Amino acid sequence: MSVQVSLNQYLESTEFIDSNNVKITSFINDVVGIEKDKKKAILKLFYRIRDGIPYSFNSIKIDRETFIASNVLDIDGSFCIPKAILLTAVARAIGIPSRLVFADVKNHLATTKVLEKLKTDIFVFHGYTELWLNEKWIKATPAFNKELCMKFNVKPLDFDGENDSIFQEFTESGDRHMNYIVNHGHFADLPFEQMSKSFYSTYPHLYNELSNND
Repeated sequence: MSVQVSLNQYLESTEFIDSNNVKITSFINDVVGIEKDKKKAILKLFYRIRDGIPYSFNSIKIDRETFIASNVLDIDGSFCIPKAILLTAVARAIGIPSRLVFADVKNHLATTKVLEKLKTDIFVFHGYTELWLNEKWIKATPAFNKELCMKFNVKPLDFDGENDSIFQEFTESGDRHMNYIVNHGHFADLPFEQMSKSFYSTYPHLYNELSNND
């Protein structure tokens, strides 16, 4: 199987990565304008998604509509998985093969309120995107907006299209921030059932609340 054939699945529009949706096209046109260079275009899109859609812990839900890329454009704040799905969708829409990657992470900077709600400092199924650029997969994480990073004394994750961009292990003052503990692998679309089971097994006390569509 040729590399191009194997990459084709990462260019397709799917249930969650609905890259052919008119709202996705409109968003790209608004952010990118007449830019034709794919690398320059995805950098513009990365920063718009990172900072233009603020991270919101309170937005976390487990219903299928929350994770459809075009729906993320209709809300004021979101969290790591939908933001990664949106980045994956816009990349595919401009012809860059892209896929989702998920990992469980240990967060040493979570607020007391968040820890009390989750009853753990383990954040399961943290999502980010891998983009096929320069004939290799490059990691890009658009989850935390600049303002939130400044609040926690963490340098915002920049992305240059050349090097991996994943969560920093330490804050700017040297305190431990976040580290990866389980890698769930990469996917051509959101594995909704697998994600839901992971949420349920880790946060059983919250599952009914998170999966409530009201």
